Amino acid sequence: MGRTVGQAAGEHDGRPVPLHRHDVVVVGSANADLVVQVGRHPAPGETVLGSDLAVHPGGKGANQAVAAARLGARVALLGRVGTDGHGRLLRESLRRDGVDLSHLHDTPAASGVAMIAVGPRGDNSIIVAPGANSLLSEDDVRGAAPLLRSAPIVSLQLEIPMPAVLAAARLARRAVLNLSPATPVPDELLALCDPLVVNEHEAALVLGGMEDAARQAKALLALGPRSVVITLGADGAVTAEDGAVQPVPSPRVAPVDTTGAGDAFAGALAWRLARGDALADAAAFAARVGAATVRRPGAQNSYPTLAEVETL
Repeated sequence: MGRTVGQAAGEHDGRPVPLHRHDVVVVGSANADLVVQVGRHPAPGETVLGSDLAVHPGGKGANQAVAAARLGARVALLGRVGTDGHGRLLRESLRRDGVDLSHLHDTPAASGVAMIAVGPRGDNSIIVAPGANSLLSEDDVRGAAPLLRSAPIVSLQLEIPMPAVLAAARLARRAVLNLSPATPVPDELLALCDPLVVNEHEAALVLGGMEDAARQAKALLALGPRSVVITLGADGAVTAEDGAVQPVPSPRVAPVDTTGAGDAFAGALAWRLARGDALADAAAFAARVGAATVRRPGAQNSYPTLAEVETL
C-alpha cells in the first residue's frame, strides 16, 4: 500500500518523522462575531428586538483553522487582525486551540467584524465588515511561500482580497477553495481548486439558478475545477470528480445554530484530504462534523473534537 499524504517519511530515534510541519495552512479571515438572537429576521426597513449582544471569535479563515485543529490537525493561519480588543480576542482564541500564528500579522486598523442575527430555527443572516482582512496582500502571501508549499492542503475562502487568494492557490500543492461569500472568480483560480466547495445557494448563484445538486455539481465541474463539493445542510453533500457525482449523507440532528457550520465542514474536509482520504470519504466525515456543530450555539464555540464526532 502506498504512503498517503501526511504519513511518515522515515524514522528518527525510532519515531516517525513527518513529511511536513503543518497538515493544513489556512489563508483567510479572522473576525469578531457580534451575535444577536431574534424571534424572526427583519424585513427590509423593519426593526425587531433581539437578545443581548454576544461577542465570539469567528471569520471564515479562523473558523476553518480552529475546526481542523480541534480534530487533531496541525494548522497554521495566514491573515491579518487589528491591534484592537477584537484582535486580541481572536489571537487568544486561536492560540488556545493550538493554531500556529507565526503568519497572522498585526495591522494598525480595526479587526474584521461579522454582525450575525440568528433566527428561532438556527438559521442566520450575516453582514461582514472586513477591516484588517482587506489588507492581506500578495506580498504577505509570497512572504509565506515556504509555508504554503510545504503543506499538503491550503484552504482558502473569499473574505480576503482576491489577489491574495489567487497568489496562495498558485503556491499550494493542493488548494481547497470555499467560494464564500459567492463572487465571480478568475478562471485560473477555478482551475486550481481541488475541490471547489460551495453550498447549494452559492452554487445556484454561480450557475444562474440551477437547483438539482447533482446537475449543479456537474455544471460546476465543467467550469474548470479539478473536483467539486456542494454542501446541502441536513441533507449532507454531493461530490464530483472525473465526471462522477456521488451523494454523501449526513447524520440527522436537531439544529440550534447553523453559524459557522460550513466553515467547520471545510476545515474538516481539508484535514481529511491532507491525511490522504478520497474526496467522498473526506466529505462524509466533514458532514458529520457539520452535524455536530449545529447542535450548539456559536461558531468556534460549537466545533467538536474528534471524540465527539465519533459518537454521531
